[in-house]
Amino acid sequence: MGINYYTQEGLDKLRAELNQLKDVERPNASKAIAEARDKGDLSENAEYDAAKEAQGLLELKISKLEETLSQARLIDESQLDTSKILVLSKVEIKNELNGATMNYQLVAESEADLKSGKISVNSPIGKGLLGKSVGDFAEISVPNGKIKFKILSITR
Repeated sequence: MGINYYTQEGLDKLRAELNQLKDVERPNASKAIAEARDKGDLSENAEYDAAKEAQGLLELKISKLEETLSQARLIDESQLDTSKILVLSKVEIKNELNGATMNYQLVAESEADLKSGKISVNSPIGKGLLGKSVGDFAEISVPNGKIKFKILSITR
C-alpha cells in the first residue's frame, strides 16, 4: 500500500473513525450477536448469521483503518515548498478553453472532497498538476478529451 501523507485534520478524522468503530460499533456488534444467540437454535437463526457477518465486516474495516494509520505520515504544512505543486499545495488554475479559474488543494486520496476544493493527488487533475510551477501549463486527459490548465498561483 505504501506511505500516505495527511494533514493534521485528516489524521484526526481517521483516528476518530477508528475510535468510533472500536469503542461504539464493536461492542454493539457483540451485543447483537449475544441477543441473537439467546433466541435459540443457531442452525436456523438468520439474525445470528447476519450479526456474525456484520461483525466480520466491522473487524475488516477496523483492520484496514489500522493499516492505513500505520502507514500515514503527517505533513508539516509550514515546510512546504511553494515553487512547485506538491501534496497539500493550494493552487489556482485557469482553464484555457473557457477562461474559468478554479482553486484546489491537492490531498491524499482519503481526504479528497470536491465540494471543499480538495482533490486527490491520484486523480487525473491531481496527477497532471504535480510538479508544475507557476506559469506552467498542464494538459490533462479527461473523459471527454484534454483540458489545458495554466497554473496561476501555488500557496500552502
